[in-house]
Amino acid sequence: MRHVLAALLALTATPAPACGPDTDCSVPGGDRTYRYYMPESVEGPVGAFFHAHGYRGSANGAMRNAALREMADRLGMAFIAMNADADDWNLAHRPREPDQAEAREYEYVAAVIDDVAGRIDLDRERLIATGFSAGGMMTWTLACGMGETFAGFVPYAGTFWAPVPESCPSPPATLIHIHGLQDTTVPLEGRPIGQTRQGSVIEAFRMYVAHSGMPDPTQTGFPHGEGCLVSMDPGASTGGLALCVFDGGHSYSTTRVEWAIEQILEGL
Repeated sequence: MRHVLAALLALTATPAPACGPDTDCSVPGGDRTYRYYMPESVEGPVGAFFHAHGYRGSANGAMRNAALREMADRLGMAFIAMNADADDWNLAHRPREPDQAEAREYEYVAAVIDDVAGRIDLDRERLIATGFSAGGMMTWTLACGMGETFAGFVPYAGTFWAPVPESCPSPPATLIHIHGLQDTTVPLEGRPIGQTRQGSVIEAFRMYVAHSGMPDPTQTGFPHGEGCLVSMDPGASTGGLALCVFDGGHSYSTTRVEWAIEQILEGL
């Protein structure tokens, strides 16, 4: 009788609502959502990259990017497309947003990770956070506040809103920043927007080198651009930091992101 009752309970239990690349997944306890794509050929525990879209973008729009799904296939990683809160991410010092708003994003990302882990066999040791433009700002914010949660971070064409923090509350992590030298939307030095200002990428990188206790950076090659400034200490707990630039503007390339993710997973 006990086995029969257990079977009946299993049949009547409420499963997690079906969702995936074409349907939003709801984050428990809130009104935020995300979408995910799982490569068909992957078995066993799988790593994942968490993508943060640009200003006024969406998880749906990111998931429609075939290049991102193809990158997930090649890497053998799940692709998690996060959704901002309305038009933009809740980041400190952004226009019309109070300070310390990023705490809401830490809660959201932690909830997304837990929800994903309930749907797939997630390898929490192989999680990468990445994002473009405003999503790059989100990625820097996660690196500063959730450094212990991800194996590494790949912010692309975006950093903090000014002022850049003097240090970060979470442990240092491996980070590779990618940026176009002719980017006028988010210049390397930042630009004013209304009463606010984008932060300087160089200043953010210097802050994170100091936060990580890494040596002064040295110049190396970049197979998909002009070059990288790399700071790496074999005795440190992080794999290293890199600022990689290419000859171009505010343009996105999954080829560069895939290269960066591979560098992080291989330990730079």
